[in-house]
Amino acid sequence: MTHAVLPGRSPAERRAELRRLLATGETLIAPGVTDAAGLRLVEEAGFRVAYLTGAGLANAQYGLPDIGLISQREVADHVQRLASATDLPLIVDADTGYGGPLAVMRTVRLLEQAGAAAVQLEDQVLDKRCGHFDDHRLIPAEEMVAKIRAAVDARGDSGLVLVARTDARSAYGLDEAIRRARLYAEAGADVLFVEAPRTVEEMRTIGRELAGTPLLANIVEGGKTPELSVAELAELGFSIALFANYLMRSMLHAGRQALAHLKAAGETRSRTPHLLPWADRQTLFGLAAYTEVEQRYADG
Repeated sequence: MTHAVLPGRSPAERRAELRRLLATGETLIAPGVTDAAGLRLVEEAGFRVAYLTGAGLANAQYGLPDIGLISQREVADHVQRLASATDLPLIVDADTGYGGPLAVMRTVRLLEQAGAAAVQLEDQVLDKRCGHFDDHRLIPAEEMVAKIRAAVDARGDSGLVLVARTDARSAYGLDEAIRRARLYAEAGADVLFVEAPRTVEEMRTIGRELAGTPLLANIVEGGKTPELSVAELAELGFSIALFANYLMRSMLHAGRQALAHLKAAGETRSRTPHLLPWADRQTLFGLAAYTEVEQRYADG
């Protein structure tokens, strides 16, 4: 992996790249990220897209649960930081869009300006909940259609990809989720996301009934949806395999173990083999590229 001092691809180029990847028919793996360090790991590992998880943002940046407490501006500011640290197309979880159609228009414009390649909107009420919690409350389908139409108008001809998520499977059942997803596609959504199907057969039904529009599957380890592989998701017709919190939870688990050792042993020397090597850390964050540019200007 090489680094430039500034990202090489413009936001427009990243949006075009995401659309190109979706058009290939290949199932994209989208690891979730919460910060620039995780984003650099995703890039280093060779993934072609990344996903800013709303749950992970609330957890990792604010120490909050995923119950709709993060604001429009907080998300936009964070997207700007992440987009400046990568060339990867970034799919952004914008929860409910933070209000009605007018708020959605502003959300789309802010996230587009911040560098998002795609924006995801969902049909829960404003004080939304994680899709793998219980007791979801949804807005009427017609209101969500209006919000999607507003998002389409706000993006104009920018190429921003719109992902429409429905939580109707949890609230009303699979039939209503599929009905809503069809309405959202007709309103202009580019990608459909039926959250939290309960069985492989339900996932197969989603793939069959919504064929023709790219579909996203969200794999939450220990959640409500079967933990299928990327190959299995591809066979069922899904275009994006989202692993929204896998990286964050892996890092939290490793961090918990490291801190338990420090508390018990009072030293870190024996844990050094388990740490990212010092030189690898500097490479990950592009120190050599910055040093080269610094030297260029120092030489006059």
